[in-house]
Formats: sequence, structure tokens, C-alpha cells
Amino acid sequence: MLSTKGQVIERLLKGDFICRTSDEDGWRFLKTPANREQVDDYLATLNRAVATVGGSSEGEVFFCAYRQLGDDQRRVIGQQFRDVCNALTPLVEWLVLVQEAGAQDAPLSEGSALRLNELQSVVEDTPAFREQLARISHYRLFGSTSSNVDGQIKQVFKRLCELGYLLRPNPEKQIYLGTGKLEYLYEVIRFIDETEGLTLEERAESASQGSLL
Repeated sequence: MLSTKGQVIERLLKGDFICRTSDEDGWRFLKTPANREQVDDYLATLNRAVATVGGSSEGEVFFCAYRQLGDDQRRVIGQQFRDVCNALTPLVEWLVLVQEAGAQDAPLSEGSALRLNELQSVVEDTPAFREQLARISHYRLFGSTSSNVDGQIKQVFKRLCELGYLLRPNPEKQIYLGTGKLEYLYEVIRFIDETEGLTLEERAESASQGSLL
């Protein structure tokens, strides 16, 4: 059986994002400087390092990054970045829908609870939200073939769990939690916004009118 350090290393190398919500034991392990240094020393032999994203020390999310970039590493990172960019439009439109339907001031973040049944009820009662969900769910990223709200929203939630953006702690309940991968997504959006001048944060509000990229 793997030690906590072994489990953390394995998850990082798989490309997982370790946060308080998705893996509190692993997260606390990496919050200890000595433990993090041990993990970092091991990853160094593989040209990897422990990287973080998140505003405060309590909100840190840990993931694995390359230490030095050669041609092979640049190709891998480039493909990963393109994958995220290709998923931006459906993901951002979904986040905007969740924020608007929930009348929330802030976007969904790590640790935020999302109740599928409550969201579904609001969407079903609002024609504009039904149209938004239908469009979002039929993006290739989500791949819904359903014509009703129930099938569409459940497929979207299922895919978001598979992609690592949501976590369903109790399979008996329709309550989901945002994971630290959302923080990474927001960092990617900010990076593109700053480097490409796309003003994505402003355009996210009108995502339903066109593509973000």
C-alpha cells in the first residue's frame, strides 16, 4: 500500500490537481514544507516540480509542472493548453449559467456547493436558461443527445466530474463541490486575457452571443 507521499506523487504525475476539497489529506501533506520538499526532490529526477495556483495560502491548489522546457515538453504543454482553450467556450458558458441561475455575485470556486436539483428547477422555470443549457450540453465537450433539461443537466454534471472540475462526495445525493481545477481554469482565462487582449472576463457575461476565442 502506498504511503501518503507515494499517493501524492502518483496523483501529481497523473495530472491531478490536489486541493482541500478533492484530497484534504494530500493537500495537508503538501502544505507542510518538509513534505513538499521531499516530493519536489523526487519529482526533480523526472524534470518535474510541485507548482501551485490560488490566491491565498489556504486556497492553494497543487499540481505538477515541468522544471525545464525542451522541445518535447513544449509540445506536451502546448497540446494541454490547446485542449483547455478548446474547452473554454462551453466551460465559461456553463459557469456563467450557474452564476446567473443562482443569482450569485461570484463565480463557482473550489469548495463551493452546487445542488443539481435546485439548479435544474431554476433552469426549467426560465426559458432563457433552458435555451442556454440546451446549447451548452450539446457542445462536443459535454456530448449530450438529450432533448430535455433532466438529461442535459445530468450529462453536463457527469462530464464535469470526469474532467475534474466537480466532485460528488456522496453518490446518494445530488450535491456537487467545485474543485481546485476551477482555479487553474480561471488562471488560464486571466493569462489569455492579459496576453491576447481578449477581455474574457467581460465577454464571459455575453458568452451566449458568440465564441470567446
